[in-house]
Amino acid sequence: MLDRKRRKSEIDESVAVAVEEEIANDGSPEETGMYFQTDIDKDLMDAMQSELQQLRTENTDLKDRVMSLETKFSMDYFRDNDEKVKHLTGLQTYTTLVILYQFLEPFLPTSLIMNKFKVMTLTLVKLRLNLSNMFLAYEFETNQSTISRLLTSTISVMYKRMKKLIKWPERETLQKTMPMEFRKNFGKKCAVIIDCFEVNVEKPTGLRARAETWSSYKHHHTIKFLIGITPQGTVSYISDAWGGRVSDKYITEHSGFLDKLLPGDLVLADRGFDVSDSVGSVCAQVKIPAFTKGRDQLSPLDVEATRKLAHSRIHVERVIGSVRQKYTILNGSLPINFLMNKDSNGKTVTDKLVTVCCGLVNLCDSVIDFN
Repeated sequence: MLDRKRRKSEIDESVAVAVEEEIANDGSPEETGMYFQTDIDKDLMDAMQSELQQLRTENTDLKDRVMSLETKFSMDYFRDNDEKVKHLTGLQTYTTLVILYQFLEPFLPTSLIMNKFKVMTLTLVKLRLNLSNMFLAYEFETNQSTISRLLTSTISVMYKRMKKLIKWPERETLQKTMPMEFRKNFGKKCAVIIDCFEVNVEKPTGLRARAETWSSYKHHHTIKFLIGITPQGTVSYISDAWGGRVSDKYITEHSGFLDKLLPGDLVLADRGFDVSDSVGSVCAQVKIPAFTKGRDQLSPLDVEATRKLAHSRIHVERVIGSVRQKYTILNGSLPINFLMNKDSNGKTVTDKLVTVCCGLVNLCDSVIDFN
């Protein structure tokens, strides 16, 4: 028993001596292995906490970015804000925008980048503000090629659906809603007021195309459209694009416009539309301002008739101005590839684009006072 106690005491002394030697060799107790391992865990913990905080910050930023993308140019983005709708799309109210979307939604192209409403909004913003594709790519968080593809596809869809908005009205309907100004000056015979307007295009590469699109009036390469409006102020006819060199008379006689006229219809036009013979071939009548050629001045009757005609014919110029003002893409130079690419029906992107712009204007209030 004594030997066992003695042996245990010797072991305890040996352990104590070993600990004292380890402390003496390695430094203070705080620098021993046990305490050094604790310091490593603390540094690692600080690093992990720092990384965790960074990840949390990045996660919050990504959530904010996603929420921003989901809300920008969405329905909620325009809700109850007619001023924003008018500025960005040209339409007058949020209700009109929603109705248009419901009308187009089943046929709009799909995209992994944005939903159908944003695809439609993208196209309306392009037509309205004529922003560059690069700017739109930044705004809609995509690339230029995607923007170009979506614009072309959506314009085709809008053309197919919205060309119905440009409708030649029935004669009975036209006469029942005839504004008082036209009733006084022309009775109920006036069916349409016509004019041509030009849109600038980029300089074509081909010599023949250059010659066909050069406009001596605009001193620029242009394309020309024949537009017709009802006395009520809605666009009832829009032709396909013709080269800016073509005369107004030629477009009127070869664009299919004459096929719309009925016997007894009255057409109001400017002096450049000397189409009495061709209009008369369908038993209709055209009124243009009187010419002073060959005489010193107009007779009092011609002056009064010209005044009334000019006062009524000015409305077609107001509608053209409204189309250009609302959709400023028509004020710039359209890309030449808009004229080159045709679909199976021979319609170019430009033909569709102008038709869509006129259809959108028909969704807005008329420029004519009905009182």
